[in-house]
Amino acid sequence: MGAADIVPGVSGGTVALVLGIYDRLIRNIRTGARGLKQLLTGDVKGFKQTLRDIEWIWLLTLLGGILIAVAALSSILETLLNDHPVAMAGLFFGLVVGTIWIAYNLLSRVDGVAAGIVVGVAVVLFFLLGLREDTEVAEGTAEVVTQPFWIFFAVGAVAICAMILPGISGSFILVMLGMYTEVLGAVNDRDVVSLGVFALGCVTGLAVFSTLLNWLLDNYRDWVIAAMIGLMLGSMRVLWPWPNGTFTTRLDAPSDPVVLPIALAIAGAAVVVIVERVSNSQEHG
Repeated sequence: MGAADIVPGVSGGTVALVLGIYDRLIRNIRTGARGLKQLLTGDVKGFKQTLRDIEWIWLLTLLGGILIAVAALSSILETLLNDHPVAMAGLFFGLVVGTIWIAYNLLSRVDGVAAGIVVGVAVVLFFLLGLREDTEVAEGTAEVVTQPFWIFFAVGAVAICAMILPGISGSFILVMLGMYTEVLGAVNDRDVVSLGVFALGCVTGLAVFSTLLNWLLDNYRDWVIAAMIGLMLGSMRVLWPWPNGTFTTRLDAPSDPVVLPIALAIAGAAVVVIVERVSNSQEHG
């Protein structure tokens, strides 16, 4: 999940879906949100019970893996993306194709509503991503804080949702919202207040969104899965290998290199399907 969050157009939620832990992740986040609400309302007894309901060992192990992957793989992935953008985009494209196939098989039935949700979400995200051609901030752009605190709060609340939604990364949302350099500026300047407000927005957004998503999964599971398929389909605009991989949302016809990106796409899709089947066999073994 940590490695996936580094790549524009891919999110940790995509990996969680492949590994079959998505529902478990959302459930634990939802439980934590309930505990936070109990603490804020003074329900200390309920808060203590909720803390016991969270799968701390599983959750902390998962978080540790994410942090280790970000620390260990970020520079490697950055180098590969810079040196081989088209080939790497082909690999990521295939990984998402495989994930879409897995998500499709999670649908209990495909009716007109589900199909409409898939198409609608995919089209909306496809065109939204096209509003910005570059997926990264240009080199030399000043990393300074110019926005008020409430902007940091709102952006944090929106960006954190990418952590638990397949299809788009939090860093890319920051780029699209024009806040990537602002957040980096706050980090560089050690602007504790701005970062604290941003973190508070993240916590609030995660608590509210996880609660809503958990309810939707319980009551409208097929529709939620359909929306996730649409998100992944729409995000493939960023992952289309040509002309410059994940560095642009511009779409060109395939051109050299062609064979390697296509081969990596096929391999990536195959790996995802194999991993999902192995995961399922272990779960039911």
